[in-house]
Amino acid sequence: MSFKNKTVFISGATRGIGHAIGMKLAAEGANIVIAAKSTEVHPKLGGTIFSAAEDMNKVGGKGLAIKCDIRNDDEVAAAVQQTVDTFGGIDILINNASAINLSPIDHLDMKRYDLMQDINTRGTFLCSKMCLPHLLKSENPHILMLSPPLTSITERWFAGHTGYSIAKFGMSLVVLGLAGEYKGKVGINALWPRTTIATAAVMNLLGGESVANSSRKPAIIADAAYYILQRDAKTTSGNFFMDDEVLLSEGITNLDQYAVKPGTELTPDFFV
Repeated sequence: MSFKNKTVFISGATRGIGHAIGMKLAAEGANIVIAAKSTEVHPKLGGTIFSAAEDMNKVGGKGLAIKCDIRNDDEVAAAVQQTVDTFGGIDILINNASAINLSPIDHLDMKRYDLMQDINTRGTFLCSKMCLPHLLKSENPHILMLSPPLTSITERWFAGHTGYSIAKFGMSLVVLGLAGEYKGKVGINALWPRTTIATAAVMNLLGGESVANSSRKPAIIADAAYYILQRDAKTTSGNFFMDDEVLLSEGITNLDQYAVKPGTELTPDFFV
C-alpha cells in the first residue's frame, strides 16, 4: 500500500518515536499532522511542532503543525477539524503521546497521577473518538497505539509504579475494546518495543546515557509501524505487536542496524 497523500494524525510527534514514525511515512508522501503542545524548544527535550512539520516537508511529505493539548476536548475536536479541512480526511491515527512518572504511591502526588491518566488513557480514547468518524471513510483506516501487550499485566509490572502502569495499560485496553467494536472496519492495534528506545524520556528519566547507549533507535518502531499500517485493516486488528517480531515477519533479520551502539547488550524495555 502506498502512503502517498494519506493523512496521518499523530499525537506528540515533535520528537522521538512519534517524530520517527511521521518521518518514515512522510518520506512516502504522506500528510503528517503533528498534534502537540510544544511551540517553543524545551531545553532538555528539543523540537517543536513547527520544526517537526518542516522536517516532514523536507523528506517529501506535507507537515501540518497544530498546537493541541490532548487532555482538552475542544482542542482535539478543533485539531481534527483543521486536519479534515486541510487534507480532506484522516486515514491513520497514531496515539503516541504519553506521560511517565515511575514514582511509587507514597511519592506520587495526585496531580501527576491525573496527568498520566489524562494524557495516556483519556487522551488516547479522546483522539480515537474524534478521529473515528473520519477514519471510517478511509479505504484502509488504522489506529495504532504505542502501548504494551496485555499479557504483561502482572504484579511485576505494577509494583513500584502502579500509577504509571494503570495509565499505560489503559491505552492497551482502548485497543482491546475498540478492536472489538470496529472489527472488520478499522485496524486497531498496539505496538511496543522489545528494548528501550533512545528517546528524551530515556535520557532524562530512565537512566541517562548509559541506558540510551544500550537501546535501539526510534527507527525500529517507525519501520515496524510502517509494515503494520500497510496491512489490510479489515483483517489486521486487535493485535499487540512487538517491534522485532513485526520486522522478522517481513524478512528483516539484521536488527543490529537499529542499535545505538551495535554489539552492546540491549536493555529490555518496561513490560517485556
